[in-house]
Amino acid sequence: MNTLAISRIADAVVPESERIAFLPAFFGESLMLYGEALVYKRMGRLSPQYVGGLWQFHTLSNGGYYMAPTLPARLRLVVAGNGFDGFMSADAAGIVATLFALGQLSATECEPDRFGELYHALREYVDWHSEAGFIWRAID
Repeated sequence: MNTLAISRIADAVVPESERIAFLPAFFGESLMLYGEALVYKRMGRLSPQYVGGLWQFHTLSNGGYYMAPTLPARLRLVVAGNGFDGFMSADAAGIVATLFALGQLSATECEPDRFGELYHALREYVDWHSEAGFIWRAID
């Protein structure tokens, strides 16, 4: 019998000492400020509760990444395009906002292949997240 072993995709919070390199590594030098602002803007549109704050950066063992606010409370997310309206952790909400931003970058910017790969790497991680069901419904 041939069984395929599926390796868990792990995430790690980027340490404070390495945060400076995160944005250029994933968005590129020319798009790092735009990419960062795009994620924040997406979160503002998705969550009526979000009013800014500190964010954590996460790297994934499959080469992906995401950004998430460091809020203790669950956030309400409303996705007008698919009718999703629900609550999830700030970490899960950050994944949703990052996915929407990467999707936009892959469709409209100068490096669609790279951003498409990063989008799919983050999607692959969603199944390993404890709130996968909410994330999938929000991005569906």
